[in-house]
Amino acid sequence: MSAVNILEEDFGKTKDGLSVKRFTLNNQNNVTIRIISYGAIVTDILVPDRKGNVQDINLGFDDIKGYESPRQRYFGALCGRVVNRIADGKFTLDGTEYKLAINNGPNHLHGGLKGFDKVVWKADFKDSKVVMSYTSPDGEENYPGELTTTVTYELTNNNEFIIDYTATTSKATPVNLTNHSYFNLAGQGSHNIDDHVIKVNADYYTPLNENVIPTGEIAPVEGTPYDIRTAVRLGDRIKNVNNGKGFDINFCVGKTGEMKKCGRVEHPPSGRVLEVSSTEPGLQVYTSYYLDNVQGKAGATYEQFSAFCLETQHYADSVNHDNFPSTILRPGETYRHTTHYKFSTM
Repeated sequence: MSAVNILEEDFGKTKDGLSVKRFTLNNQNNVTIRIISYGAIVTDILVPDRKGNVQDINLGFDDIKGYESPRQRYFGALCGRVVNRIADGKFTLDGTEYKLAINNGPNHLHGGLKGFDKVVWKADFKDSKVVMSYTSPDGEENYPGELTTTVTYELTNNNEFIIDYTATTSKATPVNLTNHSYFNLAGQGSHNIDDHVIKVNADYYTPLNENVIPTGEIAPVEGTPYDIRTAVRLGDRIKNVNNGKGFDINFCVGKTGEMKKCGRVEHPPSGRVLEVSSTEPGLQVYTSYYLDNVQGKAGATYEQFSAFCLETQHYADSVNHDNFPSTILRPGETYRHTTHYKFSTM
């Protein structure tokens, strides 16, 4: 079996003059994945359909300017120190209240004004893996503790894209990391995801209040539009959830630290299939309601409901809910999670 090839090249410079690297991983099955050191962003995922035709199924931009622009909606990004929303941008840890940036309505989102998606990571490759690391200083975005994070990206000849996350801290701090890739199995730039068929292996979900924050309840999906334990066509379901805004919800997919199959999306016209497995307890499914004709790569325009995200993570606002799996990392502990995206055809 031939090895997976990795190519390293320059991807320009940030507005601050920092050099950005791009890594291209290519396996023996014509699957190609590209990652840049800015934001540890996955920029491209090229996979064949059932006839062998290769298309990029990952939304993004052609150059670093796009990723630094207001058009960037976390496409392909590594989000942290805490992904998803924190209510009112505040939490209390060990008796101290921490106030964070408010950057999404009344909430803190995806690590703040300059989250992990907006920094240049130290990057290299070794043994067919791309390894990126970033040390977030104590107090960055008002989070406590110096947090050292390492993310490893690996493409296998079984068409699995494996993302490994580890982190250590100097002080107790919340940590919740994810990859925010937007997928369209018909090819990035396709106008909708109606013909995609989704299944999520979750008996429970976390209902939201009017500010898109979990109420604290862990509710059964039974009898709700969020029951997608049996595969449903997205075009038949999107407009029937969340007052027509589609999916932007956390599913409770299992125990923390236990690898399990979380979800599967099929695109019958092309035959492409994406499956996600993870050690995380939650899977945030988002069907891109907030995309508003964003100008993307290769001349594409990204419209509302033109992509979906399968974000493996802890539940949103976990730091303010004692009944949710904890996101608190303490000195001497290691945060460690793995997510597998598997590409195939049907």
